[in-house]
Amino acid sequence: MSTPFTFGVVGTGWRAEFFVRLARLLSDQLTLVGASVRRSAVVEQLTRRWGVPAFLSPSELVRSRRPDFVISCVPPSANPEVVTALVESGVHVLSETPPAPDLDGLRKLWAQVGSHDLVQVAEQYLLMPGHAARRELITRGVIGRPTSVQISSTHSYHAVSMIRGLLGIGFEPVRVSASRFIGPLVDPLSRTGWTGDDTPKDAATTLATMDFGGASGLYDFTDNQWHNQLRLRRIVIRGSHGEIADDTVVRLAGERTILKSPITRSQLGYDLNLDGYDTEHISFEGDVVYRNPYLGFRLMDEEIALASLLTATGAWARGDGPPPYPLAQGCQDHLVGLAIDESAATGALVVTGVQPWCR
Repeated sequence: MSTPFTFGVVGTGWRAEFFVRLARLLSDQLTLVGASVRRSAVVEQLTRRWGVPAFLSPSELVRSRRPDFVISCVPPSANPEVVTALVESGVHVLSETPPAPDLDGLRKLWAQVGSHDLVQVAEQYLLMPGHAARRELITRGVIGRPTSVQISSTHSYHAVSMIRGLLGIGFEPVRVSASRFIGPLVDPLSRTGWTGDDTPKDAATTLATMDFGGASGLYDFTDNQWHNQLRLRRIVIRGSHGEIADDTVVRLAGERTILKSPITRSQLGYDLNLDGYDTEHISFEGDVVYRNPYLGFRLMDEEIALASLLTATGAWARGDGPPPYPLAQGCQDHLVGLAIDESAATGALVVTGVQPWCR
């Protein structure tokens, strides 16, 4: 077995903690070797908490620890500066989403680092087990050529990534039309847990259509839908020969034969199954279409996706695998996400143009 992939982290926030926990759990595959922070007062505290050396600049982290790659895990406003500094240090980079806060920032970042091919983006949604299984069914041609994707789950660039990835869309101009509506909604859960508040408050729902020319996307997101379990998640993928709606597939299987079949998750740990609590695999009509590569670690779907992304980034950095999600793709996702926001704010149709990263 090869030695674990080594990585460093720039930043100390909520998302950074995910990567640190995964390195501790998957120590035979991933090793956190250092971190970078801006404030000297945090260095000693972070060293104690994460058990690795901390440095006051990304460049110092790279020089001292020589990791396979470094994760830039800072706010969008600070991300371009950090990513640029890391690329100038010659290290492979996994950038948090989005790569820059706005279109000007995306263009500037691309001009500075795009030609180096050293930057991937931490876009994990299509690596989550359920979405990975649906994507595999599309690849196998189960519903024919995909023509539209409807997403009501996550926001902006993440949802765009799912829509583009499931449709197989590249960098073509997109026609975006969006509207925003306000309505009362109880918001019982946040990132930190239960709020204890059952009072309805105004929440915005954004609806948007995306015309890719020959394929379409429908975006539906309500404020805090990531955490608010009073809003169900929905995904519909329509194709020339059928469709996938959440965990149900309807398809043309032959002459005068239409089949409706479930996508089934094998979940260990229920009733008298004593093999641990884990997603084992996902199947469709008797075939396994997804296997959990981290069986035995009891990871939730988000952690499985992030672990898959980290190991894929490590393999790419060592020249042993393809790029998991290049910077150009992350820029395009955010470009379309920004167009959704612009159209919702102005009520006007927004058409994305051809950008420098569209190659």
